[in-house]
Amino acid sequence: MPELQRLRPDHAPALLVFERENRSYFAASVPDRGDAYFEEFEDRHRALLVEQETGAIHFHVLVGEGGEILGRFNLVDAVDGAAELGYRVAEKATGRGVATAGVREVCRLAREAYGLTRLTAATTLDNAGSRAVLGRVGFGAVGSVTLDGEPGTSYELDLGAAYS
Repeated sequence: MPELQRLRPDHAPALLVFERENRSYFAASVPDRGDAYFEEFEDRHRALLVEQETGAIHFHVLVGEGGEILGRFNLVDAVDGAAELGYRVAEKATGRGVATAGVREVCRLAREAYGLTRLTAATTLDNAGSRAVLGRVGFGAVGSVTLDGEPGTSYELDLGAAYS
């Protein structure tokens, strides 16, 4: 059974494999991270761990039974009880409820471990999978957005109502 874990230094090698193996898959629905992301991965990973200690971000990885990373579930810009949710799941793990389970778990952690009361998220209109996950977990559409030139929808979840 996959386990959601808070990002740690020892996740770096498996996380890099996850990002490389899924780069073209992710780029079909979200902006590509660019070559610099991969070239500077180790430094970036260390910097994110330092920032995570401030409480401004909370990064998580979904780790499979063999230690492989199946997904990322991140809370960023955590301030005044709110944060933005972002996530991505490996192509080989799609269609199995992995994203929904991971988002549900990170929402629970947001409320219980990090004291957050509201989450926001956004996705492009053509990302039906992410839109479905957000709906299943209880996020409601609150407006239109443009994400890297593509039309999208912004979502919000009141953690007090959803996880009380």
